[in-house]
Amino acid sequence: MNISVLDRFLKYVSVGSQSDADSATVPSTPGQTELARLLAGELKDMGAQAELDDDSGIVYASIPSNVEGNVPVIGWVAHVDTAPGVSGSGVKPRIVRSYDGGDILLNPEQGMVLSPAVFPELTDYLGQDLVVTDGTTLLGADDKAGVAEIMTMAETLVKDKTIRHGRIAIGFTPDEEVGNGATLFDVKGFNADFAYTVDGGPIGEIEYENFNAASAKVLVHGQNIHPGGAKDKMVNSIHVFEEFNALLPAFERPEHTEGYEGFFHLGSIEGGVEQTKAGYIIRDHDMARFEARKELMRRAADFINARYGGGTLELTLKDSYYNMKEKILPHMHLIETAKAAMEALDIVPEIVPIRGGTDGARLSWDGLPCPNLSTGGYNYHGVREWIPADSLEAMTNVLVTLTESFAE
Repeated sequence: MNISVLDRFLKYVSVGSQSDADSATVPSTPGQTELARLLAGELKDMGAQAELDDDSGIVYASIPSNVEGNVPVIGWVAHVDTAPGVSGSGVKPRIVRSYDGGDILLNPEQGMVLSPAVFPELTDYLGQDLVVTDGTTLLGADDKAGVAEIMTMAETLVKDKTIRHGRIAIGFTPDEEVGNGATLFDVKGFNADFAYTVDGGPIGEIEYENFNAASAKVLVHGQNIHPGGAKDKMVNSIHVFEEFNALLPAFERPEHTEGYEGFFHLGSIEGGVEQTKAGYIIRDHDMARFEARKELMRRAADFINARYGGGTLELTLKDSYYNMKEKILPHMHLIETAKAAMEALDIVPEIVPIRGGTDGARLSWDGLPCPNLSTGGYNYHGVREWIPADSLEAMTNVLVTLTESFAE
């Protein structure tokens, strides 16, 4: 008997697999390996070829073709980790049956609600079952919804021999949320003609544009002197950092941008008078503007060092991934076929830019064209994350239909 996609999803979110940007291990946390082993075992049990690569933490699986002739090999990719900003351990999902359109009380002790007044898209799912959190952790639909949908698709293809398909390649990656999901991905060994990541948001989304991305680390050195005798001697690294941050455009932050607008995002800061550390991410769809953002940070650092002395502020910039658009444009049949699969199931497709990145961006630049598809979820990376149960099933059907269409 097949396991439902909802049951799979609820099972996977129970495994804490939050990634850690500061870890030196691969994967960065043991929970990711635990979930990867679980997935590899389930794939073998359903009859697929599967293995967990211990060096990378990636699960690779394959389902052989059941048709004759030259049929393209399609790959499916999702990541097992959850975002590090909010706890992903001890997730307690709850199903809100037949949503009635009102506020959903997530946590009575905290008075935390999921409200259509703030998230009006809730009203698009009246009468449906919604999976929500208890308000203390994220849910993990990013990207365990994608994992569950791919796994359910795989079991469907293995057990239903009437569904025609070429060889199917599956990859489940760790550490996508910290920018390392595809770093060790064996594109050659994966041996797919193209792939899709299933790592998007609301159902119907198809994405082949993403941010160019970089990280920036700032280290400010101060000089601590007793405040009673600090005049003309103390250099407070916190205030120096504040000056640096003030040199960046205040309205080019995530909370003020949308669509194709890029941003600087201050994601972490810690320090005292003697030393302050901070971490940023830099994002822009346009490569020229992306490079200009990095140059602005360099000039801001130079200004601070000219004012306070060389070496006061150390800036380290590192590119993370690039916009996949130019790598997908020669393969737009992938987008058109995905649209057709959704339309065949009465799902309205919507082409949208990703205000983030996926493993598909790295894979596309490494030679494997890999646009992104929706999972059905909302409010990723936060305690108000939720997903309609019907969307989990609908996206699984999209994956099956899309797979079948390449064998026609």
